[in-house]
Amino acid sequence: MKWVLGVFFSLTLVALPLRAQSESTGDERVVIRQLLEKIQRLEQRIDELEKNQRLAALNAPVVTRIEPAPARSEPAQPRAGEIDSPISHEPELAALPQQSTASAPQAESVALQTPVPAPPEATSEEHAHLPTLTMHGFADVDFSAQDAKGTTSGFNMGQFVLHLASPLTDKVNVFGELSLTATPRGYNAEVERALIRYDYSDFLKVSFGRYHTPINYWNTAFHHGLWLQTTAARPEMIQFGGRLIPVHFVGALAEGRVPGTGSLNLNYNVGLGNGRGEIISRPGDAGDVNNHRAWLVTVFAKPDWAYGWQVGGSVYRDKITRTPSRNFYEWIESAHVVYTKERPELLAEFANIHHTSASGPGVFNSQAWYVQLAYRLPYFEQVLKPYYRYEYIHVPLSEPVFNLPGAPFPSFNGSVLGLRYDISRYAAFKAEYRNSSQSAGEPRVNGAFVQTAFTF
Repeated sequence: MKWVLGVFFSLTLVALPLRAQSESTGDERVVIRQLLEKIQRLEQRIDELEKNQRLAALNAPVVTRIEPAPARSEPAQPRAGEIDSPISHEPELAALPQQSTASAPQAESVALQTPVPAPPEATSEEHAHLPTLTMHGFADVDFSAQDAKGTTSGFNMGQFVLHLASPLTDKVNVFGELSLTATPRGYNAEVERALIRYDYSDFLKVSFGRYHTPINYWNTAFHHGLWLQTTAARPEMIQFGGRLIPVHFVGALAEGRVPGTGSLNLNYNVGLGNGRGEIISRPGDAGDVNNHRAWLVTVFAKPDWAYGWQVGGSVYRDKITRTPSRNFYEWIESAHVVYTKERPELLAEFANIHHTSASGPGVFNSQAWYVQLAYRLPYFEQVLKPYYRYEYIHVPLSEPVFNLPGAPFPSFNGSVLGLRYDISRYAAFKAEYRNSSQSAGEPRVNGAFVQTAFTF
């Protein structure tokens, strides 16, 4: 504004000679003195205003709006099968704000650049410490048709699944997984996982609750929510509700990275809890059926120098009570080798389930394994992913734990050939042809399966 006053003063001086034709020299001096005094007062006022503006700017809080990040600028969300998940609960807990990580498992991102003053009602200490809840959902719709006797073709609803995560403090987190499964009489509700975890450090994280047993890779890399996995179904050896391997585990779990392993990135899981329940496909949610706790140890490596690879193994020990007079000791040894970078994708696992009678002679061994190959094509915007899986299960006919009266556990061998088409970052179509046999001498079964799976 000072330059405006300067221009005004210059114009005034130019105008003075015109006035001089009608005024005396004394009058000119009076006018000039008055103008100079007025300009000086205006300059002082301008200086005061500018000083006040600078002080107000220094004292005012900095407020930056929270704007949703543009969809194209978000970090690329991994497609299913590209999730680089260890045998741990990181994928879900990583979705928590302080872990960010999911996980993720996780779908939206918010760009927070500077702290934003909270509204008056949210600045109280009580309100500021309330937990926040992050929720993600999964669902699928399926069509199947088989040539097996007694089967019918048609559509069916898959599982509706919710993943819930909430930080209680910077180091304490809660995670839950709920499912609704369609049945002929309605829907069965199930608490699939519910756990609280304390993150002491990268080397030690302790949790308590109901888990997916970290006994092999698939069971902890691909949880409920079929969008997460490449194929339309899990391998037979690790099916939910299956008898072969205990899918769920209730108890305590310690996990973390092994110190001093450097670029080998060696990790561990150690668990202690209830073993199989009276129904061996379920864990002891309401308590163990005997006084012998189950325990497990898992070790796996994800070396920096072989990025995308993971190699590991597990040991599981339990005592199974079929009846008060029939008890069996169970050992499960498993191993896995996986490569998850999708070009190609390789998943391979093996498990041996060893049962020994606690009341007399009798040793029984069952084996199960699968190999799955997939490749994300570089064409058509990389939305197509063909895959193939072969799997095998052998259970002796004399096996007393798995072969229940009137419900024998059939051996199994089968192939799956399919194609996954990602119609968006959050939804996929899968089409499969399956060929399998469950018992020696029985005809092989052919089937066609189509699935749409999505997350939200």
